[in-house]
Amino acid sequence: MDAVDRQLIQALRENGRASYAELGRLVGLSGPSVTDRINRLEGAGVLTGYRATVDARSLGLGVTALIGIQLSDSVDHEEVADRLRDFAEIEDCWFIAGDDSYMIKIRAGDVDGLERTVRRLSGTAGVSRTRTTVVLSTKWENRVGHLPEGERA
Repeated sequence: MDAVDRQLIQALRENGRASYAELGRLVGLSGPSVTDRINRLEGAGVLTGYRATVDARSLGLGVTALIGIQLSDSVDHEEVADRLRDFAEIEDCWFIAGDDSYMIKIRAGDVDGLERTVRRLSGTAGVSRTRTTVVLSTKWENRVGHLPEGERA
């Protein structure tokens, strides 16, 4: 991956609907060259998809919370992950190291909705404890690709 690839990735992160011609103008390449590079980045698994970013508040989801989930002893982690998929309120789910096994991000309409979700989570087979942190404000999200070049692995 070179500097042009990084420029293309950043441009797509800012505008995933940009045309290949527009991207080419940004990085100084022809449309077909940009197409080849993007196809290569997709084939290598660097670009994994394109999606619309939605303002959760505009959908009536004004409460965000991060919830750590501790599992019961000898429970199958994948079975619990499958059960968590049934929660439409869960936006993200990470398997983590530490006291908790999973960290999830919940979007709810209000605190009452969050409470209902936490109660359902607590009653889920394999879940022994939850720990909820309510997000007061979001300063930024989705900063992948924003590290200075010298700090990349």
